[in-house]
Amino acid sequence: MKATDLLKKQHKEVKALFKKLEDTDNPRMRRQLMTDISQNLEAHTTIEEEIFYPAVRELESRDAEEMVLEAYEEHHVVKLVLADLPRVNPEDERFVAKMTVLSELIEHHVEDEEKDMFKLAQKLGKDKLEELGEQMEERFEAFRSRATEAA
Repeated sequence: MKATDLLKKQHKEVKALFKKLEDTDNPRMRRQLMTDISQNLEAHTTIEEEIFYPAVRELESRDAEEMVLEAYEEHHVVKLVLADLPRVNPEDERFVAKMTVLSELIEHHVEDEEKDMFKLAQKLGKDKLEELGEQMEERFEAFRSRATEAA
């Protein structure tokens, strides 16, 4: 699977988790969905930062450089919100607000990536995108396995 297709698939999965979270009032389900979202985002940002972004940066264009730097900064903000989530009670009114802010951050980030960065990444070529996709899938699964074992 091409790297961009893998990332789009993961974007859809996280969006679906946010939708489920939005549709429930059950504190236990909210906590579980928050954990699922956090684990998915942590693994996803890891493969983007370790594999995908460096490959896009190799295109050595001003656009690539700017997009990658902005994406790293967006990830930084997402990580700050994720770090705060375990301390928020799912029954607290702030929980919904924090999850809404996180969802909006992710939505903006996804839009930028899919509209601009993925288009630029096509310049890497189909073979390179396939190779990156394989590496990213392996790294994602390894990251998720470790997170599951640690839980």
